[in-house]
Amino acid sequence: MAETVFATGRCACGAARYTLNRPPMIVHCCHCRQCQREAGASFALNALIERTEIDLAGDTTSFARPTGSGTGLDATGCPLCGTILWNVYHASGEAFVWVKVGTLDNPDLCPPSVHIFTATRQPWVLLDDGVPAFEGFYPPGTVWTDAARARRRTARKG
Repeated sequence: MAETVFATGRCACGAARYTLNRPPMIVHCCHCRQCQREAGASFALNALIERTEIDLAGDTTSFARPTGSGTGLDATGCPLCGTILWNVYHASGEAFVWVKVGTLDNPDLCPPSVHIFTATRQPWVLLDDGVPAFEGFYPPGTVWTDAARARRRTARKG
């Protein structure tokens, strides 16, 4: 386990626990219909982090799911209670995981960096004017900080 800990999280039953060793690179608040369906809520809040920055305690299982882009994802979660802890989007690559922020012990640590697919957001969900929002996905080269871009480049090389 790394010396630094940014956050801890777990499944609903507590059998699968994890530690994030640093803050995420970006946090997406996705309002697409597929995320609404999978989350069983008005949106999904997902934090992108390098796979090497997660320490897992307990067993997990993974299974393939379709995505709107057609590239697919692997959902990883607890085999006992079924809580999905994170997704690996095939389009993002195996070096990264998108942690379900709601599985963090303190989800307040990961507010959204950006709202995406707001064209299909629930009309009663009000957005913070201080957070960028896009009707679809954001244009390349926007939203990400320079530090996050550097982390992404490093992880892709590893």
